[in-house]
Amino acid sequence: MKRNSLLSILALVPAALLPLMATGQVAPAAGSGAADRPEVNYRWDAYAGYGYTSLNQVNQSRYGLQGVEASLGRNWGKYFGLMADGAYYKYPLSSGNPGTPSVDLFLVGPFLHANLYGRFSASVRVLIGGEHTGGESETPNISFAGGAGGGLDYALSPRITIRASGDDILSSFVQDPNHLGNSPHQRGNSRATIGVVYKF
Repeated sequence: MKRNSLLSILALVPAALLPLMATGQVAPAAGSGAADRPEVNYRWDAYAGYGYTSLNQVNQSRYGLQGVEASLGRNWGKYFGLMADGAYYKYPLSSGNPGTPSVDLFLVGPFLHANLYGRFSASVRVLIGGEHTGGESETPNISFAGGAGGGLDYALSPRITIRASGDDILSSFVQDPNHLGNSPHQRGNSRATIGVVYKF
């Protein structure tokens, strides 16, 4: 008799705790799955695309040059990063430029980026480095260059993004061999680019 009472009491303990355990269960939210997983923040992004630059350092030039632009960015935290940017422009939009000018650029600097809305994000950047103008006997051969700009990104997937950006790069070139191409001969060239970003 005592044994049966003891078993009955022991059976009541889990029965009494069962509703308490059930309240600890959390039902998955509707539509849960891969789309609801936390967003992955990739540290690196590699960009390549079509580029354009004006050509104000070449006398009597009427058209800018087309070419390619590429960059590699490293993100630190949610908003800040550093990037290295390289570009080569060779092909004029139309005939009319004297000679066969080309422009090579290598620039580095910080950038800030933030999400705007949905798949859209924006960035601003400040870059410094060097610029070479070929085919026109510019002085100096390589000029200190730098400028600021920004861009707009549209995410096709977590890793693939379309980017359109532009900036204005200042340099100091002259075609007169009697001048050294210092600050009185400063030129500003606007650049524009559109291409694809791969994040990893």
